[in-house]
Amino acid sequence: MISPFLVLAIGTCLTSCLVPEKEKDPKYWREQAQQTLKNALRLQTLNTNVAKNVIMFLGDGMGVSTVTAARILKGQLHHNPGEETRLEMDKFPYVALSKTYNTNAQVPDSAGTATAYLCGVKANEGTVGVSAATQRSQCNTTQGNEVTSILRWAKDAGKSVGIVTTTRVNHATPSASYAHSADRDWYSDNEMPPEALSQGCKDIAYQLMHNVKDIEVIMGGGRKYMFPKNRTDVEYELDEKARGTRLDGLDLIDIWKGFKPEHKHSHYVWNRTDLLALDPHTVDYLLGLFEPGDMQYELNRNNVTDPSLSEMVEMAIKILNKNPKGFFLLVEGGRIDHGHHEGKAKQALHEAVEMDQAIGQAGAMTSVEDTLTVVTADHSHVFTFGGYTPRGNSIFGLAPMVSDTDKKPFTAILYGNGPGYKVVGGERENVSMVDYAHNNYQAQSAVPLRHETHGGEDVAVFAKGPMAHLLHGVHEQNYIPHVMAYAACIGANRDHCASASSSNSPSPGPLLLLLALLPLGSLF
Repeated sequence: MISPFLVLAIGTCLTSCLVPEKEKDPKYWREQAQQTLKNALRLQTLNTNVAKNVIMFLGDGMGVSTVTAARILKGQLHHNPGEETRLEMDKFPYVALSKTYNTNAQVPDSAGTATAYLCGVKANEGTVGVSAATQRSQCNTTQGNEVTSILRWAKDAGKSVGIVTTTRVNHATPSASYAHSADRDWYSDNEMPPEALSQGCKDIAYQLMHNVKDIEVIMGGGRKYMFPKNRTDVEYELDEKARGTRLDGLDLIDIWKGFKPEHKHSHYVWNRTDLLALDPHTVDYLLGLFEPGDMQYELNRNNVTDPSLSEMVEMAIKILNKNPKGFFLLVEGGRIDHGHHEGKAKQALHEAVEMDQAIGQAGAMTSVEDTLTVVTADHSHVFTFGGYTPRGNSIFGLAPMVSDTDKKPFTAILYGNGPGYKVVGGERENVSMVDYAHNNYQAQSAVPLRHETHGGEDVAVFAKGPMAHLLHGVHEQNYIPHVMAYAACIGANRDHCASASSSNSPSPGPLLLLLALLPLGSLF
């Protein structure tokens, strides 16, 4: 058991020992602030180009506390204190807040929120690609209430489109870009009630292959939902849970291949080796399904069979970038959310750091002159860290004090609820007796639940590139795709694009607005 005096002594040392010498000089902070001021002044010249490309990064469950903790972790992985580190998203010049509530939920789920930030319409929890007139699990409330997404708008405009996720490709976030379902859990027909099937509703995997048939890039997990019931998985031959689930007997991979024109080159891959062996210049369509269900956590990933999120993003951009009209790419760091639900903060934060690396990868392959990049979350979690930890304290470490109530140490990271609630001998578990640095350690929670819940506070929206300045202040979540569409001159709101050429010339909209606001005499 760790002595409380030792904990305090370590904390005192860290407070004095980990202050970098340069930070003790006021000149350091003044010069840093002045440079930041110069950068901010440059933003007065707005980027009003047409966005040839739009990339949306969605960190599922990546609330502000997760962003901050991931920043510290990133720095500590590079042997720095961590707090001073900059995430790739931190470098984006424009930041807004997004109100995440669903039409029927104060604290939202990932399906209703996905409909908001992809389709531009708020919806009920548990539903994807439909308006709030659709009730969850009620198939007969779907028809006539379908709403389309920015992926569809981009495809209709002649752009290439792609979906990359670390979850199943038919999970809540990606499904809102192509499906219209009264229930996010209808992954295949096996998960649908007989009533819904008899009423004509289709499962989400089926819709992935039929609703938008020419999605150029699809990568993630979810292999088992594409194959007939009990079909043995190519990778996990002895695992019954990995077998095919479809009751209709369809092989959706064969159907996907059949939809592709003969003169186009389409490739289906199920492992990292085959993915990285592809020449993106000769690939027109790519379907990569690397796990039967969700992909493995980054910390658990098999480097032979499963690509990283960064590797998938790199391949996706190389394929999509061949279209002279540009592309729309949705990238989801989906297992941030799963780590939090399981109370496994270490898994969640490493997922967030990997997504940030993918953001950097995309930035290196594109230009802010013609590519709008938006990074946001669908919702937060009841995840927090505190306890007056000193500078450079391991983000997964102990607070520098013991509780003044039960006299036991506690970790900086805690959850408001979840599976980490543990009572030993009628008292709170003594964390010094367990390996709280373990990858799967479940941080203590205030309320016992099998699965930790989402949080209801606003989430951040980071933006850079053409029209990024339109994301500012506090917005309803459904505002986000309207900005992306406006910037790219796709979707319904295109009046401002009438004289904007495909060569990324500036949109006339802001200039005309400025002239309209000037006194008449000032024009002459």
